[in-house]
Amino acid sequence: MAALVFLIEQWATGLYIIFGALFVLQLWRLRAARMSLRATQFELERSLGRFRLANTATYSILLLEAILVVVGVQQIVAPTVRAQLGDTIGTVLITASDGDFRTPTPVPPSGQFVIDSSGVQLGEVNPANQIQPTPTLTPTFVGTIIPNSPAVVGCDTPNAQLQVPANGMIVFEPIIVRGTAFTDDFAFYKFELNGPATFGNFAPLAIDGAQPVIEVGELGQFVPAFYSTGEYRFRVVVFDVNNVARASCELTIYIQDPIPTPTPLGTAAGS
Repeated sequence: MAALVFLIEQWATGLYIIFGALFVLQLWRLRAARMSLRATQFELERSLGRFRLANTATYSILLLEAILVVVGVQQIVAPTVRAQLGDTIGTVLITASDGDFRTPTPVPPSGQFVIDSSGVQLGEVNPANQIQPTPTLTPTFVGTIIPNSPAVVGCDTPNAQLQVPANGMIVFEPIIVRGTAFTDDFAFYKFELNGPATFGNFAPLAIDGAQPVIEVGELGQFVPAFYSTGEYRFRVVVFDVNNVARASCELTIYIQDPIPTPTPLGTAAGS
Protein backbone atom coordinates (compact mmCIF):
# COMPACT_ATOMS: atom_id res chain seq x y z
CA MET A 1 0.00 0.00 0.00
CA ALA A 2 2.81 2.41 0.88
CA ALA A 3 4.53 1.69 -2.43
CA LEU A 4 1.33 2.56 -4.35
CA VAL A 5 0.95 5.81 -2.39
CA PHE A 6 4.54 6.84 -3.10
CA LEU A 7 4.10 5.86 -6.77
CA ILE A 8 1.05 8.15 -7.07
CA GLU A 9 2.99 10.92 -5.32
CA GLN A 10 5.91 10.50 -7.72
CA TRP A 11 3.61 10.58 -10.78
CA ALA A 12 1.36 13.37 -9.44
CA THR A 13 2.52 15.99 -11.96
CA GLY A 14 1.96 13.70 -14.92
CA LEU A 15 -1.45 12.64 -13.60
CA TYR A 16 -2.46 16.30 -13.22
CA ILE A 17 -1.56 16.94 -16.86
CA ILE A 18 -3.42 13.87 -18.14
CA PHE A 19 -6.55 14.38 -16.05
CA GLY A 20 -6.53 18.11 -16.79
CA ALA A 21 -6.38 17.51 -20.55
CA LEU A 22 -9.18 14.95 -20.36
CA PHE A 23 -11.27 17.31 -18.23
CA VAL A 24 -10.88 20.13 -20.78
CA LEU A 25 -11.84 17.68 -23.54
CA GLN A 26 -14.96 16.68 -21.63
CA LEU A 27 -15.91 20.33 -21.15
CA TRP A 28 -15.59 20.84 -24.91
CA ARG A 29 -17.75 17.78 -25.56
CA LEU A 30 -20.28 19.03 -22.97
CA ARG A 31 -20.55 22.35 -24.78
CA ALA A 32 -20.93 20.61 -28.14
CA ALA A 33 -23.65 18.32 -26.75
CA ARG A 34 -25.59 21.29 -25.40
CA MET A 35 -25.40 23.11 -28.73
CA SER A 36 -26.52 19.96 -30.59
CA LEU A 37 -29.42 19.49 -28.18
CA ARG A 38 -30.62 23.06 -28.73
CA ALA A 39 -30.36 22.80 -32.53
CA THR A 40 -32.24 19.50 -32.99
CA GLN A 41 -36.00 19.38 -33.59
CA PHE A 42 -36.81 15.66 -33.55
CA GLU A 43 -37.60 13.87 -30.28
CA LEU A 44 -35.36 10.87 -31.02
CA GLU A 45 -32.37 13.13 -31.69
CA ARG A 46 -33.19 15.13 -28.56
CA SER A 47 -33.19 11.90 -26.50
CA LEU A 48 -29.81 10.92 -27.92
CA GLY A 49 -28.51 14.43 -27.29
CA ARG A 50 -29.66 14.33 -23.65
CA PHE A 51 -27.97 10.91 -23.28
CA ARG A 52 -24.64 12.24 -24.63
CA LEU A 53 -24.97 15.31 -22.42
CA ALA A 54 -25.49 13.16 -19.31
CA ASN A 55 -22.55 10.88 -20.18
CA THR A 56 -20.25 13.82 -20.78
CA ALA A 57 -21.25 15.43 -17.49
CA THR A 58 -20.68 12.14 -15.65
CA TYR A 59 -17.19 11.72 -17.15
CA SER A 60 -16.33 15.29 -16.22
CA ILE A 61 -17.36 14.70 -12.60
CA LEU A 62 -15.33 11.45 -12.45
CA LEU A 63 -12.23 13.21 -13.80
CA LEU A 64 -12.65 15.99 -11.25
CA GLU A 65 -12.89 13.39 -8.47
CA ALA A 66 -9.73 11.65 -9.79
CA ILE A 67 -7.86 14.96 -9.65
CA LEU A 68 -9.05 15.48 -6.05
CA VAL A 69 -7.89 11.94 -5.15
CA VAL A 70 -4.39 12.64 -6.50
CA VAL A 71 -4.27 15.92 -4.57
CA GLY A 72 -5.33 14.12 -1.38
CA VAL A 73 -2.71 11.39 -1.81
CA GLN A 74 0.07 13.90 -2.54
CA GLN A 75 -0.77 16.43 0.17
CA ILE A 76 -2.21 14.27 2.98
CA VAL A 77 -1.81 10.50 2.58
CA ALA A 78 1.83 10.37 1.42
CA PRO A 79 3.21 12.63 4.20
CA THR A 80 1.21 10.65 6.78
CA VAL A 81 2.50 7.27 5.52
CA ARG A 82 6.06 8.64 5.34
CA ALA A 83 5.82 9.84 8.95
CA GLN A 84 4.44 6.47 10.11
CA LEU A 85 7.21 4.57 8.33
CA GLY A 86 9.76 6.94 9.83
CA ASP A 87 8.43 6.17 13.32
CA THR A 88 8.63 2.41 12.76
CA ILE A 89 12.23 2.51 11.57
CA GLY A 90 14.42 2.07 14.63
CA THR A 91 18.12 1.66 15.06
CA VAL A 92 19.11 -1.84 15.99
CA LEU A 93 21.92 -1.75 18.52
CA ILE A 94 23.73 -5.02 19.04
CA THR A 95 26.23 -5.26 21.84
CA ALA A 96 28.88 -7.82 21.08
CA SER A 97 30.54 -9.69 23.89
CA ASP A 98 33.76 -11.58 23.28
CA GLY A 99 33.86 -13.09 26.76
CA ASP A 100 36.90 -13.07 28.99
CA PHE A 101 40.18 -12.42 27.24
CA ARG A 102 42.93 -14.33 28.97
CA THR A 103 46.55 -14.06 27.87
CA PRO A 104 48.53 -17.24 28.47
CA THR A 105 51.42 -16.82 30.87
CA PRO A 106 54.72 -17.60 29.13
CA VAL A 107 56.76 -20.34 30.67
CA PRO A 108 60.36 -19.24 31.42
CA PRO A 109 62.87 -21.19 29.38
CA SER A 110 65.07 -23.62 31.13
CA GLY A 111 68.78 -23.11 31.22
CA GLN A 112 70.90 -19.98 30.78
CA PHE A 113 70.85 -17.74 27.74
CA VAL A 114 72.76 -14.58 26.76
CA ILE A 115 71.15 -11.49 25.23
CA ASP A 116 73.13 -9.90 22.38
CA SER A 117 73.08 -6.14 23.05
CA SER A 118 75.45 -5.11 20.27
CA GLY A 119 72.64 -3.67 18.13
CA VAL A 120 71.04 -1.69 20.96
CA GLN A 121 71.70 2.06 20.83
CA LEU A 122 71.39 3.87 24.12
CA GLY A 123 70.88 7.57 24.61
CA GLU A 124 68.83 10.12 22.68
CA VAL A 125 68.05 9.44 19.02
CA ASN A 126 67.11 12.13 16.50
CA PRO A 127 63.42 11.51 15.60
CA ALA A 128 64.10 12.79 12.07
CA ASN A 129 66.28 9.73 11.44
CA GLN A 130 63.61 7.29 12.55
CA ILE A 131 61.06 5.71 10.21
CA GLN A 132 57.61 6.18 11.69
CA PRO A 133 54.87 3.68 10.81
CA THR A 134 51.90 5.13 8.90
CA PRO A 135 48.57 4.18 10.49
CA THR A 136 46.23 2.30 8.15
CA LEU A 137 42.51 3.12 8.20
CA THR A 138 40.28 0.23 9.16
CA PRO A 139 38.15 -0.68 6.11
CA THR A 140 34.38 -0.49 6.50
CA PHE A 141 32.67 -3.89 6.33
CA VAL A 142 30.18 -3.92 3.45
CA GLY A 143 28.85 -7.48 3.59
CA THR A 144 28.54 -10.17 0.92
CA ILE A 145 28.91 -8.98 -2.68
CA ILE A 146 27.47 -10.81 -5.70
CA PRO A 147 29.93 -10.51 -8.61
CA ASN A 148 28.99 -9.31 -12.11
CA SER A 149 26.10 -7.18 -10.85
CA PRO A 150 24.71 -4.40 -13.10
CA ALA A 151 26.98 -1.38 -13.30
CA VAL A 152 26.51 1.68 -11.12
CA VAL A 153 24.87 4.80 -12.57
CA GLY A 154 26.19 8.23 -11.58
CA CYS A 155 28.56 8.07 -8.61
CA ASP A 156 31.07 9.94 -10.80
CA THR A 157 31.33 13.02 -8.59
CA PRO A 158 32.11 13.36 -4.87
CA ASN A 159 28.72 15.05 -4.41
CA ALA A 160 26.91 11.70 -4.32
CA GLN A 161 28.77 8.54 -3.31
CA LEU A 162 27.71 5.27 -1.65
CA GLN A 163 30.13 3.16 0.38
CA VAL A 164 27.50 1.04 2.13
CA PRO A 165 25.60 -0.57 0.54
CA ALA A 166 28.09 -1.49 -2.16
CA ASN A 167 27.13 -2.55 -5.68
CA GLY A 168 25.89 -6.16 -5.63
CA MET A 169 25.55 -6.28 -1.84
CA ILE A 170 23.17 -8.79 -0.22
CA VAL A 171 20.95 -7.03 2.35
CA PHE A 172 18.86 -8.98 4.86
CA GLU A 173 18.92 -6.80 8.00
CA PRO A 174 18.87 -3.05 8.81
CA ILE A 175 22.06 -1.34 7.61
CA ILE A 176 23.56 2.10 8.11
CA VAL A 177 23.91 3.79 4.72
CA ARG A 178 27.33 5.46 4.38
CA GLY A 179 28.59 7.82 1.72
CA THR A 180 28.53 11.50 0.73
CA ALA A 181 25.68 13.83 -0.28
CA PHE A 182 26.26 17.55 -0.84
CA THR A 183 26.10 20.25 -3.51
CA ASP A 184 26.06 24.01 -3.94
CA ASP A 185 22.82 25.56 -2.60
CA PHE A 186 22.11 22.25 -0.85
CA ALA A 187 18.50 21.60 0.19
CA PHE A 188 18.18 17.89 0.99
CA TYR A 189 18.99 14.37 -0.20
CA LYS A 190 16.78 11.30 -0.27
CA PHE A 191 16.95 7.55 -0.87
CA GLU A 192 14.97 5.88 -3.66
CA LEU A 193 14.33 2.19 -4.37
CA ASN A 194 13.33 0.45 -7.61
CA GLY A 195 12.36 -3.22 -7.70
CA PRO A 196 9.60 -5.83 -7.26
CA ALA A 197 7.97 -4.05 -4.30
CA THR A 198 7.82 -0.68 -6.14
CA PHE A 199 6.26 -1.97 -9.39
CA GLY A 200 9.48 -1.38 -11.34
CA ASN A 201 9.61 2.36 -10.58
CA PHE A 202 11.79 4.45 -8.25
CA ALA A 203 9.87 5.15 -5.05
CA PRO A 204 11.20 7.52 -2.38
CA LEU A 205 11.94 6.01 1.01
CA ALA A 206 10.92 7.54 4.32
CA ILE A 207 14.31 9.20 4.91
CA ASP A 208 15.19 12.73 3.78
CA GLY A 209 18.55 14.18 4.79
CA ALA A 210 18.42 17.84 5.72
CA GLN A 211 22.16 18.24 6.34
CA PRO A 212 24.91 17.79 3.70
CA VAL A 213 27.48 15.04 4.26
CA ILE A 214 30.77 16.18 2.70
CA GLU A 215 33.07 13.48 4.07
CA VAL A 216 32.15 9.80 3.96
CA GLY A 217 29.79 9.25 6.87
CA GLU A 218 26.32 8.09 7.90
CA LEU A 219 23.51 9.15 5.55
CA GLY A 220 20.69 7.25 7.22
CA GLN A 221 19.35 3.75 7.78
CA PHE A 222 17.80 1.28 5.33
CA VAL A 223 15.46 -1.43 6.64
CA PRO A 224 14.86 -4.20 4.05
CA ALA A 225 12.08 -5.85 6.08
CA PHE A 226 9.50 -3.53 4.46
CA TYR A 227 10.17 -4.93 0.97
CA SER A 228 9.86 -8.32 -0.73
CA THR A 229 12.99 -10.23 -1.68
CA GLY A 230 14.65 -9.75 -5.06
CA GLU A 231 16.99 -7.51 -7.04
CA TYR A 232 16.62 -3.75 -6.46
CA ARG A 233 18.24 -0.54 -7.66
CA PHE A 234 19.12 1.70 -4.70
CA ARG A 235 20.17 5.33 -5.11
CA VAL A 236 20.78 8.56 -3.24
CA VAL A 237 19.75 11.80 -4.96
CA VAL A 238 20.94 15.28 -3.90
CA PHE A 239 18.67 18.30 -4.49
CA ASP A 240 19.35 22.04 -4.40
CA VAL A 241 17.10 24.84 -3.12
CA ASN A 242 15.28 24.91 -6.48
CA ASN A 243 14.29 21.24 -6.00
CA VAL A 244 16.58 20.23 -8.88
CA ALA A 245 18.52 16.95 -8.65
CA ARG A 246 22.20 17.95 -8.83
CA ALA A 247 23.91 14.57 -8.21
CA SER A 248 23.00 10.92 -7.71
CA CYS A 249 24.58 7.53 -7.11
CA GLU A 250 22.67 4.39 -8.14
CA LEU A 251 23.66 0.74 -7.65
CA THR A 252 22.23 -2.77 -7.30
CA ILE A 253 21.36 -4.53 -4.04
CA TYR A 254 19.78 -7.92 -3.39
CA ILE A 255 17.21 -8.11 -0.59
CA GLN A 256 16.99 -11.55 1.01
CA ASP A 257 15.21 -13.06 3.98
CA PRO A 258 17.05 -12.81 7.33
CA ILE A 259 19.36 -15.68 8.20
CA PRO A 260 17.43 -18.01 10.55
CA THR A 261 18.74 -18.21 14.10
CA PRO A 262 19.53 -21.78 15.19
CA THR A 263 17.22 -23.07 17.90
CA PRO A 264 19.02 -24.60 20.91
CA LEU A 265 18.16 -28.26 21.41
CA GLY A 266 18.49 -28.12 25.18
CA THR A 267 20.61 -30.01 27.65
CA ALA A 268 20.42 -33.75 27.80
CA ALA A 269 19.03 -35.00 31.10
CA GLY A 270 21.28 -37.14 33.27
CA SER A 271 20.55 -40.78 33.55
